[in-house]
Amino acid sequence: MLNVPSQSFPGPSSQQRAASGGRSKVPLKQGRSLMDWIRLTKSGKDLTGMQGRLIEVTEEELKKHNKKDDCWICIRGYVYNVSPYMEYHPGGEEELMRAAGADGTDLFDQVHRWVNYESMLKECLVGRMAVKLTALKDYREERRVLNGLLPKRPATDAPAMESPSSPSYDWFQTDSSVTIVIYTKQKDISLESIIIDHQDGSFRAETIMKDYSYLIHIGLSHEVQEDFSVRVVENVGKIEIILKKRENTSWKSLGHPLEMHLSFIPRKDRGLYYRKCQLVSKAVVTPDTRLFCVALPPCTHLQVQAGHHVYLKLTIAGTEIVKPYTPVSDSLVSEFKEPVLPNNKYIYFLIKIYPSGLFTPELDRLEIGDFVSVSSPEGSFKISKLQELEDLFLLAAGTGFTPMVKILNYALTNVPSLRKIKLMFFNKTEDDIIWRRQLEKLAFDNERFDVEFVLSAPALEWNGKRGHISPALLSEFLKRSLENSKVLLCICGPVPFTELGTGLLYDLNFSTDEIHSFTA
Repeated sequence: MLNVPSQSFPGPSSQQRAASGGRSKVPLKQGRSLMDWIRLTKSGKDLTGMQGRLIEVTEEELKKHNKKDDCWICIRGYVYNVSPYMEYHPGGEEELMRAAGADGTDLFDQVHRWVNYESMLKECLVGRMAVKLTALKDYREERRVLNGLLPKRPATDAPAMESPSSPSYDWFQTDSSVTIVIYTKQKDISLESIIIDHQDGSFRAETIMKDYSYLIHIGLSHEVQEDFSVRVVENVGKIEIILKKRENTSWKSLGHPLEMHLSFIPRKDRGLYYRKCQLVSKAVVTPDTRLFCVALPPCTHLQVQAGHHVYLKLTIAGTEIVKPYTPVSDSLVSEFKEPVLPNNKYIYFLIKIYPSGLFTPELDRLEIGDFVSVSSPEGSFKISKLQELEDLFLLAAGTGFTPMVKILNYALTNVPSLRKIKLMFFNKTEDDIIWRRQLEKLAFDNERFDVEFVLSAPALEWNGKRGHISPALLSEFLKRSLENSKVLLCICGPVPFTELGTGLLYDLNFSTDEIHSFTA
C-alpha cells in the first residue's frame, strides 16, 4: 500500500475551511447533489474509463493518475477513478486532490470513515492494488487454539506500550446452557465494553478495550435460544456470556471459526458492523426535530456509552447512505418519560429533519415497524473524564445538544463531587429549543444544574440572551464554583460553531485537557 505523509485534513488553505476558522461544505453547482450523483451512477455511463474491465493497479500506475480530469485514489486496497465525482463532492475538489494518485485511506478515515464509499463509488471502481502477499495479515488463517485460548504473540507483533495485553477466552457448559468467558486483563470493563450479535447460528462478540477491539466470531455447533445474559466482573475484567441451549445435549465443541475470529486490532481498523433495528415510536419534539426509538434485535446486546455515537444506514434509490447520530436518553426528568422500556433493548435518537436533504426525509418517512440498520458505537469521549469533577460546562447549538443528554444524566446521577453543571444552549428561535420544558424542570428540581438559552433570531418579546457564541457570553457563563476547581467543558454544534467556540475557550485560558469537542 502507498503511504501519504501525515497532515492536517482539511488543509489550512482548503476551500473546505471557512474564513472564520470553521469548516463548511463547498457550495455545489445546480444538478450536482447527492441524488444527482446517484442518478449518474445508474445511467449506465462508463465512469471508470476502463470499459467495464477491472485491473490490478501497481503503485507506479496509480501515481500517474494525479490530475483533476484523471484522478485515481486508493481506499483500503481498492482504486477508484474519482474524476467524475469531483463536482459532486460536498468538501470540494481540492480535498479529493489531496489524495490524487495515492493511498487516501488515512485522510478518508479522518473525516469520512462512516461514509459507505463502496456503495457511493462502486461505478468508479478501477480495480485492486497490487500488494505484495507478505504485506498482508490474514486473521482468518488457521490457528492452534486450546479451549479457546489464543497462543501468545511474538513481541514484534505490536509494541507492548501501545496496546493492551491480548485477551483470551474459554467456554464451559451445563445441561441447559453454554457460558463463554472472556478474560480481558483490564479493570475498566463494563457492559458498554461488550457488543454481542447472534443469529442463524453465527455468534459475534466484540470487546472494546481502550482503542482496541477483540473479536470472537464463531459458527455455533448447536442451536441456542434468542434470549441470553451478560455479566461483567469489573475488578478482574472478566465477561461472562450465558447462552441457553435449545436442546439439552452435550456439545463436543463450541463451533467453527468465522471471519476475523480471535483478531485483536486497533478499533479504527475494524469495519463497521450493522444490525437491523425496528422503529417502535416516533414523536415530534420541535417543528423540525423528531425523537425516534428503535428496538435492537432480541439476539443483540449493545449499550452506547455517554458521548459516543452510532451510524444509521438506509438504502435510498438503490444506494446505501450512512449518517452518524448520538443516542440520547428517552427523557431528562421522570414525569416526561414514556411507558418504561428496558434501556438495554431500545435506542433513542433526537434528529433534525432537513426537508431538502436526502437522508433525514427518508428517515422521517419510515413507518412504525420499518427497519433501519444501526452500527456498533464509536467515540473518543472517556466517561472517566467526569469522575471527581467539580464544574461541568456544556455548550450546545441545535442538535449539538444530543451528546449532552447522556452526559448530563450521568453526571447528575453518578458524580457526587460536582458542585455545578451549566448548559448554554444556542438556537435560532424559541420553537427550536429541544426539550425546553424538561431542561427548565430539571434546573428547578436540581440546584446543581443551570441552563441558559441563547437565541440568534428571537421574537421581540424574548427576555433571554441574544446573539451567537462570543467572548462576552462565555466569560460571563464560565465561572468556576471555586478558583481552582476541576473543570470540564463539552461543546457540540455545527462545525463553525464548535471550532469558533473551542478557539474562544483556549483564549479564556482553558487547557486542552479541560475541553472536549463533539462533531454534530
